[in-house]
Amino acid sequence: MRNIILIFFLTSTLSITTFAATPGEVGVGGLLREVTLNGFNGKTNTFNDFKGKPLLINVWASWCGPCRAEMGSLERLAQRYNGKEFNVIGISTDDYRNRAEAFIKETKISFDNFLDSKLLLENMLGANTIPLTIMVDADGRVLLKARGAYEWDSPEIIEAIGKVFQITLEH
Repeated sequence: MRNIILIFFLTSTLSITTFAATPGEVGVGGLLREVTLNGFNGKTNTFNDFKGKPLLINVWASWCGPCRAEMGSLERLAQRYNGKEFNVIGISTDDYRNRAEAFIKETKISFDNFLDSKLLLENMLGANTIPLTIMVDADGRVLLKARGAYEWDSPEIIEAIGKVFQITLEH
């Protein structure tokens, strides 16, 4: 019964839509595969580096209007919770690194962002439409995929994130 209520709450708050799978997609309930993440800050990471805390992954591109529209609220969410209750990262699907870097600089995004120019992450995460935000538990299991742009720092969305991650978030 609790899961039915949670799913109802989330579907009324976040858009949960089923799309055709991308090649090699990890679906809800699956574990993320270990891959190298190439950071815009020069560092490389892997998904293992983020284990131990829930992870919110936002897949975006600099040319995507809805992605651009939600980035400010993602930054405010990250300023409040990143590295504390959960981690926030971005994955850019831009073909041109310099365009993504310019967008990150222009919007003053402080959370870690990585470039996926070879479609590996795009396919694994199921990002055949963007923006796509994936919520992953502390063990690397995909809990939810939310398609579309949201006000990520709104009280309703913060409450939904807390329910998905099964943590209490002050908002």
